[in-house]
Amino acid sequence: MRIVLMGPPGAGKGTQAEKLVEQFSMTHLSSGDIFRAEKASNSPLGQQLSEYMSRGELVPDEVVVEMMAKAIAAVDGGLLLDGFPRTVAQAEALDSTLSDRGLSLDAVILITAPDDMIVSRITGRRSCPECKKGFHVEFIPSARGELCDECEGDVELILREDDSEEVVRQRLEAYRNQTEPVVNYYRNTGSVRIIEVDGTPPPDEVATTIADQIAAG
Repeated sequence: MRIVLMGPPGAGKGTQAEKLVEQFSMTHLSSGDIFRAEKASNSPLGQQLSEYMSRGELVPDEVVVEMMAKAIAAVDGGLLLDGFPRTVAQAEALDSTLSDRGLSLDAVILITAPDDMIVSRITGRRSCPECKKGFHVEFIPSARGELCDECEGDVELILREDDSEEVVRQRLEAYRNQTEPVVNYYRNTGSVRIIEVDGTPPPDEVATTIADQIAAG
């Protein structure tokens, strides 16, 4: 089974990716993880990636496609793609990469959630600058309020700059601008099922809905 997992930041993709990989025995290919690994390897491709990132530039589609094609080629069996494709050009390249191996996508899973809920989820995150433990003011609060309950002394929890409301809303807008054309591409080709799932219920309920939709074929 080969699936593309899409959804805005904070919609619960990470949690659902773990559940899908376990339930359907798929290999999880996260573009972010692959980027970091390639960069750390200091390979020619990784060096090229580092140059774009150090200049604060978007990584060109052809570089992203080359990295992901390399990762896909190393997988034998089920595949869950997370964070790729992000553009129509990448979606077209993915179709071509799979087609060259006599394969195709089985489904695109699109997890949705209202902006205000996503903002609440992300801006509620807190982390300890010392032990790096993560918290959430609503879902995983520290027993010591704004202080880390793992560290000795009064270590205040922090809100990462990337988790501020302003930045989160910018990320949501960027996601919409990138994702809608990709979803429309798959809808227009009609070559793959699009499973749209509400990401607002509890994670186990969302996972059950996704599994049922996949099983329904």
